[in-house]
Amino acid sequence: MNSSPPAAEPAAAYISEAKIYPRGVTGRLQKLRHAAVIWLLGMFYLFPWMNWDGRQAVLFDLPARRFHIFGLTFWPQDFPLLAMLLIMAALSLFFFTALAGRLWCGYACPQTVWTEVFLLVERWTEGDRIDRIKLDAAPWSLNKLRRKGSKHVLWVVAALWTGFTFVGFFTPIRDLAIRMWPFSLGGWEAFWVLFYGFATWGNAGFLREQVCKYMCPYARFQSAMFDRNTLVIAYDPVRGEPRGPRSRSVGSIAQRGRALLDAPTAYDYAFRASLHPSAAAARAHARGTITYDRTEAEPLPKFAPEQLGDCVDCTICVQVCPTGIDIRNGLQYECIACGACIDGCNEVMDKLGYEHGLIRYTTQNAIDGKPSRVLRPRIMVYGLLLTLLAAGWAWGVLHRKPFIAEVLRDRNALYRVLADGSVENAYTLKIVNKTDQAVSYVVTLAKGPDGAHLVDVPAQIEVPGSAVLPVPLRVAAPASSRGRAELEFDVKPATASEGRTARPQRVESSFFAPGDRDNNGR
Repeated sequence: MNSSPPAAEPAAAYISEAKIYPRGVTGRLQKLRHAAVIWLLGMFYLFPWMNWDGRQAVLFDLPARRFHIFGLTFWPQDFPLLAMLLIMAALSLFFFTALAGRLWCGYACPQTVWTEVFLLVERWTEGDRIDRIKLDAAPWSLNKLRRKGSKHVLWVVAALWTGFTFVGFFTPIRDLAIRMWPFSLGGWEAFWVLFYGFATWGNAGFLREQVCKYMCPYARFQSAMFDRNTLVIAYDPVRGEPRGPRSRSVGSIAQRGRALLDAPTAYDYAFRASLHPSAAAARAHARGTITYDRTEAEPLPKFAPEQLGDCVDCTICVQVCPTGIDIRNGLQYECIACGACIDGCNEVMDKLGYEHGLIRYTTQNAIDGKPSRVLRPRIMVYGLLLTLLAAGWAWGVLHRKPFIAEVLRDRNALYRVLADGSVENAYTLKIVNKTDQAVSYVVTLAKGPDGAHLVDVPAQIEVPGSAVLPVPLRVAAPASSRGRAELEFDVKPATASEGRTARPQRVESSFFAPGDRDNNGR
């Protein structure tokens, strides 16, 4: 008989994480988040339906290579303004991250915004945290099918409307809506509506915090922009430790007039309470105050209620966290700075009659009792650069040329000799009217061979708004003209009512006539 023990099963390469059920919470920061969600979604869903000067207010017309943003129309020639805008966006991210952590993630990221909407639908159909946990654990029934089904129906409607609206930024949305029934969308339009609808449904409904933890690159490099003076959401272990339940009759640390523990001991207690050995190593690497060198956390001793800190170990801060972390373990890359733990903790403090701020926006130096400077040189440099770029971009938008003029020579013939001996060159003048109104332009010959003149040019050339108009031009010169000569055209609006746009634009070209070549072969 073989008495050898059975071989151990190999460890799984992937361990599925437990589903997170964020608890609903109210408070100042959550009201601010909801206001941000309403504002951002309002812009997203309403802007395509708004009209401006007879057209869609916001339309990125890729086939025509024009971006309409309210009263402004951007052309490919305005690419430097777009590049500057992207640089400003990146610098804004650096500025706000160095100043106050992941504000973008908590308040403005599309993943956060749509996840908040989908969570609202989930709470409305399935209940709050405890109700959702019980519903998922219960066997399938008519009630469970009704709640789950209604949630997914609302999710799908919101997701498809999101995909439709997104495509409406690139295709006139009213025309798109007309073609929705009967369904007569083009292949690419239908694909992108369904693609973005499916992406919204999957990311906001199922992946949620997984996107922030594993898919978003910002979570990985944002710590490089942090320092000990960056405003972050932090737990105060000096005030909170040792933690434990107690009656409301036990006063807070402030009411007792002293802190129970020094900072190193408080951090050690927080670490041991968390049962997370990596927390000590992470804080030591970040030049924190604790240096715990054991591989496993030791249990905490028993304390009398009057020996406890202000943390009652209610775990509300964990229950309300959309990424499921415990902020008491220290700052973690999964934290999106939404502030739910602050509002949840403040609710508990209100019930106990304790002061707010056990979990708060602060700096690591302030938590450790060291001098803290929020407005430091790097913040001032970021702010100055951002201000200069914003001012430069605004100046560029306000002073950009309202029209573009380009001239191309006729490539079919270098020149043509007429019956009277005069020489004629043919050109094509392209006028790009970047405004939304029709403008009339006047074309004159500013420089050319002696005696050169324009032939049969209209007194005024009208170009519709946001249009490109090719204009054939002919320039004639006397028979005495020889060789190559420089040629310049002046193009300007016909009326001075255009204000700054009345300044002409000069377009250069060349005029060719018969003649002997010079010694260099020209």
